[in-house]
Amino acid sequence: MLYNERIEIIMQQLQLYGTVKVNEMTRLMDVSVDTVRRDLKSMENSGMLKCIRGGACLPENLGNMSNFSGREIINIGLKREVARKALKYIKEGSVIALNSGTTNTILAQELAQKKESFTVITNNLAAIAILMQNTNINLIAIGGQVDSLENSTYGSVCEHEFGLYYPDIAFLSINAVSDVDGFTDFRLYEFGIIKLLADKAEKVIAVMDSNKIGKRSRKMVLSSDDVDIIITDDNVPEEIKKYYKSKGFNLE
Repeated sequence: MLYNERIEIIMQQLQLYGTVKVNEMTRLMDVSVDTVRRDLKSMENSGMLKCIRGGACLPENLGNMSNFSGREIINIGLKREVARKALKYIKEGSVIALNSGTTNTILAQELAQKKESFTVITNNLAAIAILMQNTNINLIAIGGQVDSLENSTYGSVCEHEFGLYYPDIAFLSINAVSDVDGFTDFRLYEFGIIKLLADKAEKVIAVMDSNKIGKRSRKMVLSSDDVDIIITDDNVPEEIKKYYKSKGFNLE
């Protein structure tokens, strides 16, 4: 495996977990401990990561990044809890759609570990790279213009291709929801995709960690009537769930 290929794998693992361990990287990439240590030291010298005992983490100056990679690390534990809750809706032969977004990238990693055969349709380039590792998954990559910050495709070609499918479930990663403003997001390029999937899918599930509940982003994209279920983590109090249910939102 070439050095550039190893860098890509290490950075992907950092973006998903926040840290990497030397022994885990040796197994994942089938290289020696010394090779991994040299790679980490070289990447540290380039400012890509910070070496710590037994592995590496992202440098502090990347901790508050506003782009995709930085957001993916924030609240990663809560996002993983959400992703694991979503797995119960995946059945043998299911056709599911994923839009771009950090929570759906974490969901893709959980899906990649399943043994059942199912189909995933997505414009999420990070999710595609992960799902390719499971040959039981029939993976359909949606093309279009590339948004390098969001690690996804978008635009008229993307929306046209998505529009050809009728998924059993659309898992939507959305930036915020409140009882007053509905579902809101800041990713203007993603609006058409979110609306299209909500219209085409038999069941629409928003995957959102608890920090997004009761918040408002840039623009309304969906109303409570457009989403069947909001899957969130267990940090949302029952009284909040009951309140949102009274307003037409179904929080699980």
